[in-house]
Amino acid sequence: MRLTPMRYKDYTWPHNPEVYQVECRREVVAHKVPFGGYVLQDLGKTYRILQGEGEFVGAKAYEQYKELEQVFLQGGSGVLVHPVWKTARAYFVSLELTEEPLPDYVQYRFTFWEDTRAYSGGLTRRTDQEAEEAAYNAAASSKVEVETAYYTVKKGDTLWGIAGKFGVALKALIAANPQIRNPNLIYPGDRVVIP
Repeated sequence: MRLTPMRYKDYTWPHNPEVYQVECRREVVAHKVPFGGYVLQDLGKTYRILQGEGEFVGAKAYEQYKELEQVFLQGGSGVLVHPVWKTARAYFVSLELTEEPLPDYVQYRFTFWEDTRAYSGGLTRRTDQEAEEAAYNAAASSKVEVETAYYTVKKGDTLWGIAGKFGVALKALIAANPQIRNPNLIYPGDRVVIP
């Protein structure tokens, strides 16, 4: 099988790294119940971690490493094309030189974290005028009568996830639902008021 070259943003590896490790995780929480039992709640998958090791060999070994280091220093996420695994959007989170300096040999390690774009509520910079307009629009919309919205809990849901899905603060969601005694424990079929 012929492998495609590994690529990230505008950098293409001159030859593919020798070692790859892909780690997939799932977040699971255990809730205690009376009489010593427990219930597991699946909070969903988390980001994949893609790690590897490689080497640059020859007269331009350090130049190749420095080019890779410049890509690391750019910051932000980019498209990672892996020779075996699926193409993914990822952050380049670590680059480590692991070899005693030799004139024509560089050994290195790298780590990428997959960016699933599951949460897009990042911080954005606003001008003073944009902030004033947003405050005015929020004040105007709060004066309008709004029909109460409900959400029916499905298996695997959490209040944090529901708050993110509807774009409301978790504290506001908890305050609007006093019938939920333990915010960390909700059940399929429960009705949640969306403020």
